[in-house]
Amino acid sequence: MISTTLQTTLDYFNAWTGGDFEAALTYISPEISCQTPNGPIAGLPSFRGFMEPFARSLVAARLLAAFGDERTALIMYDTRTRLVDGAPGAELHTVSDGLITSIKIIFDRQPFVEARARLQN
Repeated sequence: MISTTLQTTLDYFNAWTGGDFEAALTYISPEISCQTPNGPIAGLPSFRGFMEPFARSLVAARLLAAFGDERTALIMYDTRTRLVDGAPGAELHTVSDGLITSIKIIFDRQPFVEARARLQN
């Protein structure tokens, strides 16, 4: 049986990877705190500013693993964007009252660094 926390995380993931970023935001707390590779961000407007450009560049995503309990969920996925063919990532979510209140995002920046360097040459 899937925990409600994991289901919230999966619903969020399926929304933003399915091209409906507005629906994805309905799973995010207005007071979201997020640890990103670029540093910490807080609040829904900052989260949108960080995540929406990536979501809009997405061509495809594949969920690799998902685990969760009643408070936290962890997903690992691979994405293909207009810039790179493969960009793995992982997110640890804390969920309260049906909303994601905290996210820790880890992803491999190297494919993006290499792709941008090729574009500049």
